Amino acid sequence: MSTAVRVALPVPLPTLFDYLPPADGRIMAGQRVLVPFGRGRQVGIVVDAAVTSERDDSRLKPVLQVLDDEPLLDGELLRTLAWAADYWLGAPGEAFAQALPLALREPRPLPDIAEEYWQLTPAGQQEHAAGRRRGGSRDLLGLLIEGPRHADELTAALPAWRTAARRLATAHLVERCPPPAAPPRRQPPTSLPLSAEQRDAVTAVGEAFGRFQPFLLDGVTGSGKTEVYLALIEQALAEGRQSLLLVPEIGLAPQTLRRLRERLGVPVEVLHSNLAEGDRARAWLRARSGEATVVLGTRSAVFTPLPRAGLILVDEEHDASYKQQEGFRYHARDLALVRARELGVPIVLGSATPSLETLANAASGRFRTLRLRTRPGAARPTPQVQIVDVRAQYLDHGLSPALLAAVRETVARSEQVLVFRNRRGYAPVLLCHACGWHADCPRCERPMTLHAGQRQLRCHHCDRHAPVPSHCPACGAGALWPQGHGTERLEEALGALFPDVPVRRIDRETTRRRDAFEHLLDDLRQDGPAILVGTQMLAKGHDLPRLTLVAIVSIDEGLHSVDFRAGERLAQLLVQVAGRAGRADRTGRVLLQTHHPEHPLLRTLLASGYGTAAATLLAEREAVQLPPCSHQILLRADAHHRADVDTFLAAAAAALPNDPEVQLAGPMPAPMPLRAGRHRGQLLLESSSRARLHSVARPWRLQLGALPSSRRVRWSLDVDPIDLY
Repeated sequence: MSTAVRVALPVPLPTLFDYLPPADGRIMAGQRVLVPFGRGRQVGIVVDAAVTSERDDSRLKPVLQVLDDEPLLDGELLRTLAWAADYWLGAPGEAFAQALPLALREPRPLPDIAEEYWQLTPAGQQEHAAGRRRGGSRDLLGLLIEGPRHADELTAALPAWRTAARRLATAHLVERCPPPAAPPRRQPPTSLPLSAEQRDAVTAVGEAFGRFQPFLLDGVTGSGKTEVYLALIEQALAEGRQSLLLVPEIGLAPQTLRRLRERLGVPVEVLHSNLAEGDRARAWLRARSGEATVVLGTRSAVFTPLPRAGLILVDEEHDASYKQQEGFRYHARDLALVRARELGVPIVLGSATPSLETLANAASGRFRTLRLRTRPGAARPTPQVQIVDVRAQYLDHGLSPALLAAVRETVARSEQVLVFRNRRGYAPVLLCHACGWHADCPRCERPMTLHAGQRQLRCHHCDRHAPVPSHCPACGAGALWPQGHGTERLEEALGALFPDVPVRRIDRETTRRRDAFEHLLDDLRQDGPAILVGTQMLAKGHDLPRLTLVAIVSIDEGLHSVDFRAGERLAQLLVQVAGRAGRADRTGRVLLQTHHPEHPLLRTLLASGYGTAAATLLAEREAVQLPPCSHQILLRADAHHRADVDTFLAAAAAALPNDPEVQLAGPMPAPMPLRAGRHRGQLLLESSSRARLHSVARPWRLQLGALPSSRRVRWSLDVDPIDLY
């Protein structure tokens, strides 16, 4: 037995590691340390600076270096991360590593977090006068000719400025400089007047400042939830407190960031995976120091240190993007609730289509519900929704005559249209008309999607690429036909039907380049007609003031899914997409094409809205004891050989402790049995008691790692899975 330092290392093992303290003995929980591990070295986080180890000193290795003068993680974050690792049954070291940006997981000194300003050198001023530079370099020189500029200003004016800055700094034309002696503080614009419902929501949350209280802000699309967030952040700023605002997608961050900066008049730090790692680390450290008062980020920003916490906000709380689907499988919304409780601050979960889990918490009284039922201003009614029955109709590239007529009328009024199809690519299937052959992915046994622009077949499950064959590989015929319609094919068809109207496609292919999404949206905010073809990327909070018609091409796939969550997701998607229409001073209209116009879910949505549809779905879940009325843990396994998966899952089922309150389903193949050449299977644990489920799963997890068959498979546990694939 000896006194040791307990360290979390970023390895997929269910344990922490003990090391001898450094010679001077000065070490604290929350500091980063460099330690020997195996044949190499690792950067870890001290979880406990003085524990009694079961090993004696001769078997412990010493800490090689303490990397920080003071803890990077405070007591609240250490407790929250320990809880998260236990709840989501993750490797503790991987959970703790999630809290640090990648640049801070390396044995390097902390980056400088001083306010970042840039200026021209004398040579840079001459270069600007000469006018020899082009592109981003010329633009950056032009921005700096008037004097030093803050990095945030440069980012707002020229998003890709850092690439040019590195090039110009190497040529000694620009340089980083100290902040001006008294940088001017911009006066924020006057706040927009709030509606009575918005004022009531702001008052209710404001009264909870200084204590933990979860709120559900249930507001119809366009009801001004963001204005409520802004008013609450202003209150937190007035009290000298920090605010954390989470958004589900990187695509939402630029739009939200612009509104925050324009409105608040203070620097806003951003944390998401598209940032350069140095920028991300500096933003995280500024939040840790308390210097950053407003932090905006996606899922991983939930780990941001908040020493002066005042408020946490989770926008679009229903969105599946908040669930991490690999590695440490946490849910950012749920972790934000735990952090708010530990920090003693209110938390607001906002959505026009709250998840059934959140609605169940509100119904039980755990969350307080605040409702925004109307769009501010009498001239902004809820969009009119119409079902288009396409049975027995001629469809032109999947578009009905009624839909095309509505598009024609809309663009004739110089307004904009969104044609929504949640399937990217040109066509989901390439088929031989002569013999019936179709292009399948050999690694997934699923159809490959045709991407005509790249002349490629692409598997959307494993990203396998293949050239488009000129003749059928089975019979040699040349009659290869694309079947179905993706966004690329709709873009082509609408461009041919409306040659005088700009047609813009927004999906993963057209937004791969950094800032491409923001530039496309900026173009659509200009006057004039336009047709926008997009996927679910556009279903989340984007405000396009000239968009008055939303045409949803097909919803039938979601009406007959085997996934018990499909109805909830379809209802959310329809309401969110429909909410893009009529958000300014013009009435919106929504068309839904379907072969199943009498489907109960559609009729309920149209007649009574999302709230009634969600209540019906929740009652169905309760009747059959599915989440959120019960709790699940999914064991996934995959391997190159089916026998290895079956052997492991059979052994895992046999090792499960017997508990009458925990039900076991499986072993069984995954709904997608083959992916990327690996066979997949699963076991599902269910219980009405979360506590009993975890009491069984904790020791079982340790047993799984000890099974001999576990060495031949990749396996993972997913607590509260949001899909069973």
